[in-house]
Amino acid sequence: MPSRFARLIAALILAALATGCATRGETTGRDPWEGMNRATYAFNDVLDKAVLKPVAKGYDWVLPAFAKEGVNNFFANLDDIPTGLNNMLQGKVVEGASDLGRFVVNSTVGVFGLWDIASPLGLEKHEEDFGQTLAVWGVNSGPYLVLPLFGPSNLRDGPARVVTPSWAYGDWLGDGTWGLFVLDVVRSRANLFQAEGVLQEAALDKYSFIRDAWTQRRRSQVYDGSPPRKKDDED
Repeated sequence: MPSRFARLIAALILAALATGCATRGETTGRDPWEGMNRATYAFNDVLDKAVLKPVAKGYDWVLPAFAKEGVNNFFANLDDIPTGLNNMLQGKVVEGASDLGRFVVNSTVGVFGLWDIASPLGLEKHEEDFGQTLAVWGVNSGPYLVLPLFGPSNLRDGPARVVTPSWAYGDWLGDGTWGLFVLDVVRSRANLFQAEGVLQEAALDKYSFIRDAWTQRRRSQVYDGSPPRKKDDED
């Protein structure tokens, strides 16, 4: 299993590359590495059909709905810590305090996050990662990039996609990190079954459809759901 130090170095290298090719504003829609990206997409698709999808179907069939909800809540709870820290780094102190408060409440009263007690108490859940923090700091998104196993990303956001919450808690979990990581991948894949049906019906070129949809969604996340018009963004 990779050490925390090795993962940190990889993340810093990717972040430095993203910074090195930065200019102001977003570069949505750029895909200069399309050939490489399509090859990686094809690899991911083969891996998905051969391994991930069958395992995810078994997971979806075996676990009752309440158990799957508990698993999703558990990982969402782990994600509240990096979300809170990234909100703080972006200057959103109130939101960051809410996220960290969610983790405390759900980890205790919610029994390790299996139950979401914080939301009914008014502690809103947010979605923030280090890629969004770099965007707030003015780092350009860089070219679109398909990561092996992890899928759509870009040069700036790559570290945030790779360093998932299950890896981040590796030193605390010890040998259980691999099991937690696999469970995270499987339940994430199972959660995509409904969206997969829409993709099959809507897309002639799945690669382009996923790229464009992901890029638009990522831009919306960076601007907290209210992206400016592209002309204003370029200005």
